[in-house]
Amino acid sequence: MKIAVCVKQVPGSSAVQVDPETGVLLRDGVDTKVNPYDLYALETCLQIKKLKGEANIGVVSMGPPQAKEVIKESFMMGADEGILLSDRKFAGADVLATAYTLAQGINALGEIDLIVCGKQTTDGDTAQVGPEMAEYLGIPHIANVSKILEVGEKNITVEADMGDTIEIQEIPFPCLITVEKGIYTPRLPSYKRKLETQKREIKIISLKDFEDQDETKYGLKGSPTQVERIFNPEENSDREMISGEDCAEKLYEKLNQLKFI
Repeated sequence: MKIAVCVKQVPGSSAVQVDPETGVLLRDGVDTKVNPYDLYALETCLQIKKLKGEANIGVVSMGPPQAKEVIKESFMMGADEGILLSDRKFAGADVLATAYTLAQGINALGEIDLIVCGKQTTDGDTAQVGPEMAEYLGIPHIANVSKILEVGEKNITVEADMGDTIEIQEIPFPCLITVEKGIYTPRLPSYKRKLETQKREIKIISLKDFEDQDETKYGLKGSPTQVERIFNPEENSDREMISGEDCAEKLYEKLNQLKFI
């Protein structure tokens, strides 16, 4: 069985500057970490590998050269191989261009039975990239997976939390799932595996390695959505205390004054 998992390097804190012209995050020199949701995705892959007995887990990441660190951490957790999609022409991509780039990169791993993604990223929070990848690849998918029920030879059965309902779905391979936080508890990176995998090759793939080399489909050029304005929220500690027996009436008057009601 061949499994691919998408892993992203995200800022380690909220203290990140924004390019005022492009509206994209300035990631250079910022502390980074593995996107937390992707750790759950990777652990899901490892649990499936344990269940199946034999499986190959390939990690796919997109970012600058330093994003290799999240792939190395994935090796320390038990992943088998990794590729990094890195090209200046991929920079500034919105969710659609990102999904298309990752879909092109997935093909570099060969024939894949299952693709696992975290539900969303902490720097974007759109939860759109996984399903859009599946659409580009032309494979079935289901989001918000909270439990793996069974992994067969030709399909996987999962439980998905759809908010108002819990759905059980059987999906044929090849397919893509996005997993919820808490589906499994991610294991810690192993120092032993770090020593064993420190020289393992991470393949770097750029636009020239893709089957589709049309630059208008990647990065800012391939992004139909553009950020008009992005800014850090202003801090405001102003407050007004309302107390007394007639506080309900005072609160109503205040809300009416502010035109909230």
